[in-house]
Amino acid sequence: MATSSPMYLLRTTFFHAFTVNTTKPFSNSVISPFKPRHFHIKSTRMERSEITAEVEVVAGGKKKVFVSGATGKTGKRIVEQLLAKGFAVKAGVRDAEKAKSIFPNLNQDLQIVKADVTEGSEKLAEAIGDDSDAVICATGFQYSWDLLAPWKVDYYGTVNLVEACRKLGVTRFVLVSSILVNGAAMGQLLNPAYVFLNAFGLVLVAKLQAEQYIRKSGINYTIIRPGGLKNDPPNGNIVMEQEDTLSDGSISRDQVAEVAVEALLQPLSSYKVVEIVARTEAPKKSFEELFGSIKER
Repeated sequence: MATSSPMYLLRTTFFHAFTVNTTKPFSNSVISPFKPRHFHIKSTRMERSEITAEVEVVAGGKKKVFVSGATGKTGKRIVEQLLAKGFAVKAGVRDAEKAKSIFPNLNQDLQIVKADVTEGSEKLAEAIGDDSDAVICATGFQYSWDLLAPWKVDYYGTVNLVEACRKLGVTRFVLVSSILVNGAAMGQLLNPAYVFLNAFGLVLVAKLQAEQYIRKSGINYTIIRPGGLKNDPPNGNIVMEQEDTLSDGSISRDQVAEVAVEALLQPLSSYKVVEIVARTEAPKKSFEELFGSIKER
């Protein structure tokens, strides 16, 4: 069996799941300034001035963001909030007809393209195109009896997106992940949420492996780990914590989408993993304060 196959990864990762730790970025890898024509690596991190300039480029004018998983419950909200913020959006979907029913109102800034993260980086690069300035990944496997589904979507799918970005020179990447992905290292093996979610093909382990790949890739990333996702309107203010901190709590998908979009606008969001929930007793803070409170790792 090839060592890169999903079954091999699922089998070997099971035995290592309880000792997995967060991987730090490469010591000599970094991306060039925002959206060059060709991706290249020259050092570990962008200078703060470069990141600020990059954010200004994204924020100014009709910059285009590719959203993977755009018809999902969170992805749909991300698309809507991007449009509301003045971005142009390329919605990557598996079913174009379904997308048209989800986004029935014609919007000149919304383009629907067929994109399946499991089909490889070459096809994804074609879908993302050289006109996209950033990518937000809001994909997630659909529950089924296929125990490899989390690895096909949440791991390999994310890897394919990152590699497509590298081919195109897209240097900004936002991933919607989950709290408790590193639950084993946090001492949360018996946490009901950790046990339940990992019963479906070790999905949290697959997500953690994807996060580690992103952090090694050299791309300018923000990884967002929300608590339990609620379809209801927001109830409470956003609480943002350092990685491997939160083990419970919930948050409205509307707020998750808001954080994902603001990650593109806040220079202090770069190279960070943030965990978010909503709490009624929490004080309201600006996104600059929220992202500024998180240390780079």
